[in-house]
Formats: sequence, C-alpha cells, structure tokens
Amino acid sequence: MKYVVVTGGVVSGLGKGVTASSIGVVLKACGLRVTTIKIDPYFNTDAGTISPFEHGEVFVLDDGGEVDLDLGNYERFLDIKLTRDNSITNGKIFHYVYEKERRGDYLGQTVQIIPHVTNAMQEWIERVAMIPVDGEVDPADVPKTKPTQHSVRDLRGSGLTPNIIVCRSIKELEKNAKEKLSLSGRVPVSNIFTLYDVSNIWRVPLLLRDQKAHDAILKVLNLESLVGEPNLEEWAARADLYGTLHETVRIAMVGKYTGVSDTYLSVLKALLHACIACGRKLIIDWVPSTDLEDSAATVAPDAYNAAWSLLRGADGVLVPGGFGDRGIEGKILAAKYARENDVPYLGICLGMQLAVVEFARHVLKLPGANSTEFDANTENPCVVIMPECSNEGMGGTMRRGSKRTFFKVADSKSAKLYGSVNHIDERYRHIFQVNPNMVQLFENSGLQFVATDETEERMEVQVETVKAFCAICWTNCCIVWATGSCAAKRG
Repeated sequence: MKYVVVTGGVVSGLGKGVTASSIGVVLKACGLRVTTIKIDPYFNTDAGTISPFEHGEVFVLDDGGEVDLDLGNYERFLDIKLTRDNSITNGKIFHYVYEKERRGDYLGQTVQIIPHVTNAMQEWIERVAMIPVDGEVDPADVPKTKPTQHSVRDLRGSGLTPNIIVCRSIKELEKNAKEKLSLSGRVPVSNIFTLYDVSNIWRVPLLLRDQKAHDAILKVLNLESLVGEPNLEEWAARADLYGTLHETVRIAMVGKYTGVSDTYLSVLKALLHACIACGRKLIIDWVPSTDLEDSAATVAPDAYNAAWSLLRGADGVLVPGGFGDRGIEGKILAAKYARENDVPYLGICLGMQLAVVEFARHVLKLPGANSTEFDANTENPCVVIMPECSNEGMGGTMRRGSKRTFFKVADSKSAKLYGSVNHIDERYRHIFQVNPNMVQLFENSGLQFVATDETEERMEVQVETVKAFCAICWTNCCIVWATGSCAAKRG
C-alpha cells in the first residue's frame, strides 16, 4: 500500500482539503482505489462540540462519527463512505493510549510521547488504511493522509523533504516563481504545481491533470507501469455545464451562523448539485434569523427590512439545523411566511421541528406551543427529546449516523421524489423529535407525517402538508426547488 501525505502551512481555509480530495480524484481516475485519513492537531475527541463559528460544519458519517468538514469533501469528491476512525485527532490518540495503559497493555512501562504516542498514531493509520471505503472487499491501493499544518521548513527540520509542492494563488505561477520555490524547497520545477483561482471547484482536479501532477505522484510511488491516463470526462462535463447556467433560482438560507458559510457546507453542496442537475444557477441569500424577529424592527430597522426583503424575494426558503434559542423566533416567522405564501420550504432537523411549532401556534392555535428544548414547561410540547437521547452534556449525546426511514404513505410526494421506494437511508444528528402523542392532531389538520424510522414509533424528517411544506432531505428536495415550483404546488 502506498501513502500520499498532504500537509500545508499558513492558515486554514485555503483549500488543502480540496487539494487532497482532488489528488485522490486524479489517482482514482488513473484506475487506483483510494481511501483517505484526516489528522487534526486539536485535543477534542471529535468535531462534535466545536463551535461552527470556529471550525465550520460538523460532518456526520454513516457510523455516526462527527468529523471535520474536509471528510465531507473527501466523500463527495471520491464517492466513498468513510468511518469515524478515518478522522484522527490528538484527543483520540491520547485517549487510545490512555485506555491501553489502563488495560495494562504497556506492561508497567512509563508511557511517553515517544515511542508510545507516535507508535499509536502509526498503528491507527495502518489499521484504518486497510478498511475498504468504496464498496469493494479488498483494501485500497493508496490512502491519503493530511497531517497537521507544517511548512516546508518545519518538514525539513524533521528530516522530511517534500516530493511535490502545490501552490494556491490568484493566477498561474510564472516560471521564475517556480524556480525560486524549487530552490528553497529542494523540489524539481516539474514537481511544482499551481492551483489558481478557477470558476468552480470541479476544475481543480482538471488543473492537476493538465499539469501532469499524476505523473509526478505515480513516479514517486513507483506505480507508473500499473495505471493509465486519468479519465476525467465526467468532471470536465460538469465543470463546463456549470459555466453555462444562467437561469437562476434564489434560496433564502435562514440561520444563526450565516456569517460562516462553511457551517452549512453540505447543505450548500446539495443545493448546488441539484441546481446543476436541473440546469439552474444557484443564488443563496443569507438571512440572519435574528433580523427577522419583531425586536429587530426597533433595535436594527435597516437589518430587519433587509432580512424581510430577502425572504420575500426568494423562490424557496431553507431553515437548517442548529442549537440554542438565539434566533428561534425568526426561524418560526420564516416558516410561517413560507406556509402562508405557498413558498417551497425545506426544514432540516431544527428547521423541520420549528415548522411543526409554527403550525401548532398559528393553525391549531395551541397556546405557548414550543419545543421542550426552548421551554421545558410548555403546555403544548410539540417537539420533545427522544427516549434514548440525553440532554446532559455536549458530546456524544445525540442520535447520529445513517438511519433507515420507512414510508408509510406510498404515493406521498416524498416517496415519489425518492423514486417511489419503500425506505431510504439518511444521516441524522439530532436529539429531539415531533411529539408522537400530537401526531394525529397535526395530521387531522393537514400536516402529514409520511415516514417513520425503523421502530415505527417516532416521526422523522419526512414532512409535508397540503400547501407549502416540503421537508425532503438533501438533493432530492433541492431538485424540487431548482425547477422553480414545489411539488405541493404542482399537485
């Protein structure tokens, strides 16, 4: 098995994850099977409790692992399904070593960074590299790892010399710039590549291919004779198609983390993929939910008017997941606006729960209707904590990972969008559910719950009404929006 280590200096957010993913795409296009491992320096056990303002989206894996958003890029680019062990943090490694010490695995030795922690990290990488992630039985040919962020100088100080340098820049590097990098980094000019700004993300693997980066990598790995030229026709077609899109669809993203788009990265990618499939150009209007609230009209009238103007101008409204009570009333107002004006609405996790709260307040006229997350003593608890979950503490308390949902209404809009199937598998990350004791009351008034989870006791995220609500997950729901009208409005 061959290993490609991708490491980068300076700051986060410059594209190291996309670079690593793109290298994987090119190697896969050459005929190799690829897996990937992300190594982060922080001491958190996982990304589950890290603020989205600081670290962006928490990406949820099939097995419930809460990981860095880069693993989402890896899965989308490489069409693979990773495990929680494909994400390594210092916290995980130290916890792993501590458990081994408690079991007596070190036979009374004094446990130290070298050799015990370093050995544990090597063992972890070698073990995870053997896990198939592409649906095949055998291990991959190349796993890619992305360790902590060191510069070339730090690498050389540790006795490591890079084989390839990939540079992020506004435009393609000129020859003299590459020669200077070659001299200082001790890397041949032919092994220095530029990932300059491009019109869309699908052009990044094409840049690597056009600069023959695969030849340099395969030569270092001694795999030149075993693979062919990369076949990236599908990638090129998608990149070209994106550039031709002109007819727009405008989506209002109503949330509390609107200043950090990486917080909702997977939702944005789903919308983008759906728009491409439907030939529409996506426009996202970021609407801070707090600016929709009545109090903002007095405190910040300009922000209030701007937020409502964006909401009223949208072709569809999306309220994503979130935590805490800040901005909750604004999200409820967004759901109310969508329902009353027949605007397609997608509520994901908390966004769906608040749509139910809105229906209870303004259609059923239930006084004080709320989620027990925000009002533990509400007389009409529309949304309650799931029996197997805990609201104590922060980490590992939620229902996470891939869960099977069964359609109980075969001809529902949701089932049809998924292809009239009996069930679907979607990834979840939540603690609360619609109150099962109130489901019949809601359905009698037109709010239909068309699917349940595998226990058939809890109502899950497939929700629709006779009017505007279309809470159908991910790309399928977005395809409805990209056509410019909701399935409910088309009958």
